[in-house]
Amino acid sequence: MSHHRIDVLTLGNAIVDVLAHTDEAFLVRKNVHKGAMQLIDEARAEELFGDMGPATVISGGSAANTAAGVASLGVKAGFIGKVKDDQTGHHFAHDLKAIDVHYDVALAKDGPATARSFILVTPDGERTMNTYLGACQNLTPDDVNPETVRASSIVYLEGYLWDPPAAKEAFRKAVKIAHQAGNKVALTLSDPFCVDRYRDEFLGLIRDGSLDILFANIHELQSLYGASDPDTALAALREENILGVVTRSAEGALVVTRSETRAVPAFPVERVIDTTGAGDLFASGFLAGLTQDLDLVSCARLGGLAAAEVISHLGARPQTNLRDLARQEGLLG
Repeated sequence: MSHHRIDVLTLGNAIVDVLAHTDEAFLVRKNVHKGAMQLIDEARAEELFGDMGPATVISGGSAANTAAGVASLGVKAGFIGKVKDDQTGHHFAHDLKAIDVHYDVALAKDGPATARSFILVTPDGERTMNTYLGACQNLTPDDVNPETVRASSIVYLEGYLWDPPAAKEAFRKAVKIAHQAGNKVALTLSDPFCVDRYRDEFLGLIRDGSLDILFANIHELQSLYGASDPDTALAALREENILGVVTRSAEGALVVTRSETRAVPAFPVERVIDTTGAGDLFASGFLAGLTQDLDLVSCARLGGLAAAEVISHLGARPQTNLRDLARQEGLLG
């Protein structure tokens, strides 16, 4: 059992999600790439918002969703990310504190508006994200409280936030403080396009000892190693001195170490409504399990349970108490 004040501290983009159901024709009309995350400017954000159907507004952001999942599992969570001192930013901060996620980053008084992601959900449950990053790109090393990092058993970094140089430095600061305190550091690769931009830097983080745990879906892993097939990518991951956690949608997940690869099936879901947040919630379950001293397969099962809950409804944060679900499944005491 962790003796830390915070079990899992996540760093990432602080984003408010604006979700709407749509059809394939709308994606074609708006020239958006189905299933991917595309960065947009404020003008494009306003255009999409004006044209999309009735919307549901929910606080999001990949790492913040992971923190929300950790908290729902009854495990202590924290988040570091930047919002502006505007209505959307206050909404975001309120939502974290309301679910007992530690959040002490100062709201920006000036600069761009709080980030929003316009998420278009097609009838098959696939989500297409169009993200205006705004204020969340302005995270700096000053926003990383050393005491908070030292107090955290695992620090989890979101690959999406590797773009802005100051945010990158904030990550490096968190990594250094965490390891000096004897804590673990995890990274999620976030998106194949993200990996394409920063492949060498991500591989550098894996190989210079910055990371203890790597989260990726199978497409991101293939992008990382420039592999044309999953087996080649997994073989490359096995050669790294790192714990690898690889998700494969309906096929479940793989837990990869140098000595073995364990396959863990996905939890069954009656109907997939919205895949937004599946990877984020999988990470929350896995990380929560680690801090509760579960074995790696049980950690992956807990991740699968959290992912199954979140894809069964609209939005990327749990709507059912995950700790209660985990107890029903015999995964947590």
